[in-house]
Amino acid sequence: MRRQVHVNLGERSYTIHIGAGILDELGDRCRDVLQPCRVLVVSDSNVGPLYAQRTARCLEAAGFTVAQAEVPAGEQSKSLPVVSDLYSRAVSVGLDRDSAVAALGGGMVGDLAGFLAATFLRGINLVQVPTSLLAMVDSSVGGKTAVNLPQGKNLVGSFHQPRLVVTDPATLRSLPEREYAAGLAEVVKYGVIRSPGLLAEVEGRIEELLARDECLLTEVIAACCAVKAQVVEADEREAGLREILNFGHTLGHAVEKVCAYRGMLHGEAVSVGMVFAALLSVEVLGLPEREAVRIRNVLSSLGLPVCPPELRWAEVRGAVGVDKKGRGGEVRWVLIRAVGQAERGCVVEESVLERTWVRLLGQA
Repeated sequence: MRRQVHVNLGERSYTIHIGAGILDELGDRCRDVLQPCRVLVVSDSNVGPLYAQRTARCLEAAGFTVAQAEVPAGEQSKSLPVVSDLYSRAVSVGLDRDSAVAALGGGMVGDLAGFLAATFLRGINLVQVPTSLLAMVDSSVGGKTAVNLPQGKNLVGSFHQPRLVVTDPATLRSLPEREYAAGLAEVVKYGVIRSPGLLAEVEGRIEELLARDECLLTEVIAACCAVKAQVVEADEREAGLREILNFGHTLGHAVEKVCAYRGMLHGEAVSVGMVFAALLSVEVLGLPEREAVRIRNVLSSLGLPVCPPELRWAEVRGAVGVDKKGRGGEVRWVLIRAVGQAERGCVVEESVLERTWVRLLGQA
C-alpha cells in the first residue's frame, strides 16, 4: 500500500511519499526532484547503524555522491555546537548550493539537519527521511527547523521546506516501544484539533496501532500529513492558523525544559500537555468534561503518560514564560471548544493555570 500527500506551497511545493519498503526507492524519488549532486546524510547513533548504509546505497545507485554524518542520539544534540560541527562536515565533503542534506532519523535529526540545510550557504536542498512515528506524522512536514538553547526548546530556527519527504512505516519495526508510543501522541493531537474521524479511528483500533500494523500506519500517517498539509498551506509561517498544531506543546515544552530534556520524551511531554490543555479547555471554553476524560483515556490506552513528574508549578510556569509561542509578554494557549475545533491565542488567568496544574498532578 502506498499513499502520497502533496503540500501545495507554490514553488516550495513537495510530495510526501508513504509506504512500507519505500526507503529502497529513495534514490529514484530524489532523482525526480533533484539533479545528481552531493548529499550529506545526517543520522544519529541509533538510526545510523540501522539505515545509513542502505540509504547511501540507494542514493548512489541513482547517481548521487554521498557523505555521512552521525550525531549522538538524544535531544542534547539539537544544539548550536552540534550544528557547528555539521557545518564543518558540510565544508569538508564539498557541499555547494546545488547539494542536499538528507535528514535520516527522528524529530531531533529532522530539526537539526533541517536547520543545517536552511542555514548552510544561505539554504540548500533538504530531503526528509523520517524513521520515527513522531517525525513521520509531524516534524518532517511543514518546514520548521530548529535547535534548542539552554533557556528553552526550539528558540533558534528557520522555516525551510524539504524538496520531498520519504516515509517508510517499515522502519518503525526497529523503534523502541516507548519511542513509538511517543509518536502516537502526535497522532492523537491531529484528531483532537482537526479530525474527529481520526481520533475515533485511533480509539477503535488501539490494539492494531500498538501492534504496528503497516497498512493501518500508512493510512494514519497519510491522514495526519493531510491535516498538517492543509494547515501549513493556509499558514506556512505560523502567523495564525498553524498555531493550532501547538496543542499540548506549550506545557509539554516547559516540562521538557524543567526535566533538562531527560526522563521524558517529547511525545510523552506533549501527551501530558494535551491532558492539561483539555482540562483548561473545560474551564475556559466549556469543553464537556467527558471529552477531556476521553482524551486522557485514549492517551493512557496507548501507553502514554497523562500526569507530569512531581515538579513545582513555579518552575514549570517560568519555563512556559520563555516559550517561543508567547506574544507581547503573554502566553497564548491552544485550547479546544470541541474535538476537531481548536482555538488559538487563548490567554488564561494565572489562578486557572495553577489550579489546573494541581488537578493534573492529582490524577496520578
